Amino acid sequence: MGFLKLVFLLFVCLHMCTSTNDHDQSADASVQLNDDVLGLVVFKTHLEDPSSYLQSWNEEDNSPCSWKFIQCNPKTGRVSQLLLDGLGLSGKLGRGLEKLQHLKVLSLSYNNITGDITPHLPLITSLETLNLTHNSLSGTIPSSLLANNNITFLDLSHNSLSGPLPDDNHLFQNCPSLRHLSLAANMLQGSISTTLLTYCFSLNHLNLSRNHFSGEPPFGIWSLKRLRTLDLSFNTFSGSIPQGVILGLHNLKELVLQGNQFSGQLPQDIGLCPHLSRLDFSNNFFTGALPDSLSTLNSISFISLSNNMFTGEFPLWFCNITTLEYVDFSNNGLTGTLPPSIGNLKSLKYLSLSNNKLTGNIPTSLPYCEKLAVIRLGGNSFNGSIPEGLFELGLEEVDFSGNGFMGSIPPGSSRLFESLRVLDLSNNNLTGNIGGEMGIFANLRYLNLSWNNLRSNMPPEIGYLQSLKELDLRNSDLRGSIPGDICESGSLDILQLDGNSLSGTIPEEIGNCSSLYLLSLSNNNLSGSIPKSISKLNKLEILKLEWNELSGEIPRELGKIESLVAVNVSYNRLVGRIPEEGVFPSLDQSALQGNLGICSPLLKGPCKMNVPKPLVLDPDAYYKHRQINESSTTFRNDHLMFLSVSSIIAITAAFLIAFGVIVISLLNVSARRRLAFVDTALESMCSSTSSKSASLATGKLILFDSRSSSPDWVINPESLLQKASEIGQGVFGTVCKVSLGAHDQGRIVAVKKLVTSNIIQNPGDFEREVRVLGKARHPNLISLEGYYWTPQLQLLVSEYAPNGSLQTKLHERLPFAPLVSWVHRFKIIFGTAKGLAHLHHSFRPPIIHYNIKPSNILLDENYNPKISDFGLARLVTKLDKHVMSNRFQNALGYVAPELTCQSLRVNEKCDIYGFGVLILELVTGRRPVEYGEDNVVILSDHVRILLEEGNVLDCVDPSMGDFPEDEVFPVLKLALVCTSQIPSSRPSMAEVVQILQVIKTPLPQRRNTL
Repeated sequence: MGFLKLVFLLFVCLHMCTSTNDHDQSADASVQLNDDVLGLVVFKTHLEDPSSYLQSWNEEDNSPCSWKFIQCNPKTGRVSQLLLDGLGLSGKLGRGLEKLQHLKVLSLSYNNITGDITPHLPLITSLETLNLTHNSLSGTIPSSLLANNNITFLDLSHNSLSGPLPDDNHLFQNCPSLRHLSLAANMLQGSISTTLLTYCFSLNHLNLSRNHFSGEPPFGIWSLKRLRTLDLSFNTFSGSIPQGVILGLHNLKELVLQGNQFSGQLPQDIGLCPHLSRLDFSNNFFTGALPDSLSTLNSISFISLSNNMFTGEFPLWFCNITTLEYVDFSNNGLTGTLPPSIGNLKSLKYLSLSNNKLTGNIPTSLPYCEKLAVIRLGGNSFNGSIPEGLFELGLEEVDFSGNGFMGSIPPGSSRLFESLRVLDLSNNNLTGNIGGEMGIFANLRYLNLSWNNLRSNMPPEIGYLQSLKELDLRNSDLRGSIPGDICESGSLDILQLDGNSLSGTIPEEIGNCSSLYLLSLSNNNLSGSIPKSISKLNKLEILKLEWNELSGEIPRELGKIESLVAVNVSYNRLVGRIPEEGVFPSLDQSALQGNLGICSPLLKGPCKMNVPKPLVLDPDAYYKHRQINESSTTFRNDHLMFLSVSSIIAITAAFLIAFGVIVISLLNVSARRRLAFVDTALESMCSSTSSKSASLATGKLILFDSRSSSPDWVINPESLLQKASEIGQGVFGTVCKVSLGAHDQGRIVAVKKLVTSNIIQNPGDFEREVRVLGKARHPNLISLEGYYWTPQLQLLVSEYAPNGSLQTKLHERLPFAPLVSWVHRFKIIFGTAKGLAHLHHSFRPPIIHYNIKPSNILLDENYNPKISDFGLARLVTKLDKHVMSNRFQNALGYVAPELTCQSLRVNEKCDIYGFGVLILELVTGRRPVEYGEDNVVILSDHVRILLEEGNVLDCVDPSMGDFPEDEVFPVLKLALVCTSQIPSSRPSMAEVVQILQVIKTPLPQRRNTL
């Protein structure tokens, strides 16, 4: 730069670091420098300018008025505006700007400026506009930022500012001129300053959205009479909107409270803001009916009240507000029908009423809303047919799922073919063919016609949908074969054709679905081999082909799909080796079973290669195979021999079964006597202290995580049982509630006295098994905290659940006890599933509960379920398992059928059966087996019959009040799958958890990835 320039910069630095008095003295120096040039040059030195936008800023110029992005006052020649928006600048807000004493507008938005907001900015006394939005500023907001009372516009939104707002006496002390304030999209927290309302009385625009503000907004916020925009969305504000305060917001145009925790009813005067054009109260906890005053909002175009708890009839006045363009009342409890005059909304573009309780037909006038682009009516009880006129509009999204619509799918129009992106008609009663015109939709991305009665062939034209991402045609009674060109476009991500009557082979062209990550063709009649072309799908994650007639070997090439994480090919006619790579070696047994002879260490039986179907599946296969290779005479001899062998096997089996029945009966008699003797001999743990002392004297209490400081407390547990009180009895023994008292801050635990006749007698083995159970920690499991062992007495110390068992809440509810709502019931179902999944999938070997029923599901104060008595079968010796079988007769209705029909086999599928029965109890409120005067009702059979008749929701427990059908219906179906008579047909608990997550997810969110 040369010696002179170096001297110049040194002078600038000295000049900027001197006091005000020094500045006054330097003004009289012989070297006169323009303060604006000096300030801007120093400001530039703190910035990085990768695109050289500031190249024209030359420190040798006498004036910066010719520089880019600078505006000067023509009269004074001083800089008045600095506009550096969107230039990709980075760095920090260094000193220098304070020299621009005539600057009125400073705008640095849409850059990447970091660091704190410099406290020197308030020294620019002339500043009126400060715009720092969309940068990366951090730290707290300086309390002196508004020291200059000339500022009218302040925007610090979309940064990383944190901490609470400065206290009342600083930041908003001098803001009488402030009209625009936005602190949105930062990380600010705490409550809103009261002085914001005391001194900033000129505010027109206030935006505090997307922060972490909490508490109730100050009452004065509703009295800012000049306010036109108020946005408090996406914070954690709470409380209600006071009645009568809206009158103070006479000039308000936009009121946005979305995504907070506001509650209570809407103020009745909400409609007395004549200029209101946008109203968004969505995602809060508002209740009650919609105020009639809303009908007076003659200027409103946007109204969203979704995801609240509004009730009452759908308002008739809704159709009189002809200015409406966007309406969202979804996920509330509105009832009634749509008004016939809905066609008056000529400006309406977006209508979402999904997940309410609306009924009746869609008004024929709705197609008169000619600008309508999005219509969502899913999750209601609408019926009748879909008006054909709707499909003549330029709709972009149609969601009519989960209703009772009948008839055929209306034909589309040329406008619809160009505009439609989402079509969801699932879970209705639609019939008729899927027309070939379906392939004309140029921009369709999501097509869901599942769970209908279409009884149609799949039109090959579906493959022409160039933009289609997800195709769901499950359980729609589709016939015929899968079109070869179904993936002609190559854009498909999800293809689900489960539960139909599709036949023929899987087309080789399936390999053209290059974007596919979910391919599900289960429960059809597909035959032939699995195409090798599937190995081309390098994005495939899930492949479901179970319950078909597929034959041959699994192509080894499938093991090379690195993205594949889940495969199910069970119940086909597959043979041979499974691929040695990828996900296949780690597949669960349930994903492979039910085939002819797949070679896998997970499966029992022979490994067969290219053999005919076995006799157990096809009685004529043996005949056909022998007829090809031998003469008819030879075959007849072999056939007679086959019949003879079969007869011998049948007779032998019958003899063994009869012998087994006699032996088991004798063992049961012996077991009953032995158990009676044990129950009589052992005194109740919850009785006299003397008997406790005698038993406990030879043992030692072990607590896994003792919070006690007294060694005597661990050595002698006598004091533990001093105040024990019995709270229940179970299969494995008696349960007592015990207060630890002063030993452990009054903590309450549950103590179970185990039945000792068949419990492990070796203390080392007992300790090892109990410690395994102690490691099973999960929010939905009762945690095991310790144990006590002697040869005569074994105790288990566990967590205590204060809300009792599900049995008492469901089947033994007192008249004054509160009813169990569907929200609580689903929470219990979901939590129990997650607890069982943890036991089954987090331990090897898995921990089996063996006795899932309501009395073993305990509840905390928030109705979160906690499974008790899990894994206690591990403590039972093999020799006494027939005793266990006898004891489980008390669990009639919960025991899996395979346990009652053959020798005892404890596995995960037994738990899943009991879990399915538990779901049925929760949904119906009935016991698993009920005895009448003339008949016996098996709950699972009763629900299954109602499902087949189409009346399954008639069995729902009326005591739980209102319930969402789109959740209850699939939960009931899941319960019936879990209670399948065939163990291999039951899902794993991990799959159950995934299914429940999908059921709980609102339908619009399931499509967010599209």
